[in-house]
Amino acid sequence: MNTKPSETASDWERQRAFLAVMREGSLSAAARSLKIAQPTVRRRIEDLEREHGVVLFTRSPAGLLPTPIAMELAGHVEAMSKAAQSFARAASAEASSDAGTVRITASEVVGVEVLPAMLAELRRLHPGLVLELGLSNRSENLLDREADIAIRMVRPAQDALVAKHIGAVRLGLHAHRRFLDRHGRPETIEDVKRLGLIGFETETPGIRTLRASGLPFGAEDFIFRTDSDLGQLAAIRAGIGIGVCHIGLAARDPDLVHVLPDAFNMAFETWVVAHEDVQHVRRVRLVMDALIKGLTDYAE
Repeated sequence: MNTKPSETASDWERQRAFLAVMREGSLSAAARSLKIAQPTVRRRIEDLEREHGVVLFTRSPAGLLPTPIAMELAGHVEAMSKAAQSFARAASAEASSDAGTVRITASEVVGVEVLPAMLAELRRLHPGLVLELGLSNRSENLLDREADIAIRMVRPAQDALVAKHIGAVRLGLHAHRRFLDRHGRPETIEDVKRLGLIGFETETPGIRTLRASGLPFGAEDFIFRTDSDLGQLAAIRAGIGIGVCHIGLAARDPDLVHVLPDAFNMAFETWVVAHEDVQHVRRVRLVMDALIKGLTDYAE
């Protein structure tokens, strides 16, 4: 018997409810994320459990806990969700149009501190564009169409991706002026370690690239650790210690002082990347070209 369209749509709504509860941990939070009533989410989860004869969640003081079968199913529903989002972006406008949806992924600092001005100008020129911006230090999978365009600090290796190298984003050690007034200005890398370093908890591919280039310190040297780039930047601005920051970004703030420019001089080689198929879609090409120009200017 063929599945009716209404049944297929109903199945997807149930699966969306399941995925929302997996992500949010409670019916109420899932309902808010889906913008539907909590009883509707509960009913859809119960329908799934009844239809497949399984228990998907158990209650605990911390919320709803997924069962082993729910953990196994989650990956399949995540893949369906990504495919649905990719389909919606592709169907948002004709390929020849300068309107429609384009999803960009970038690191936290680049996405929050660098891209918005570029995207504002792009929207001024092409008001029909709808822009989605994913902030993550994880490289979203362009081959699976998790995003249309990625800003990457590690050279992509996949053959199906088109990558434009825009140059090196230079990095430097920076501290807030009041921190240096209080502790003195370091004269060596050992002074920096002694005064207090801000840095990461775990090594990302970008950090490993810097390690290979001679990064002179690791997590054991930090007095303030966070894997959030924005958290590190906030800590530098707050005067907690000395940390690594884009030189071009720090130059915008007169209270951030570049220290030891000769002793610490590193860079992230940067690429704007897209899947080879979507670069021929006009709206994607417009966004890609704008990012290439804007980031090239920023790197220089």
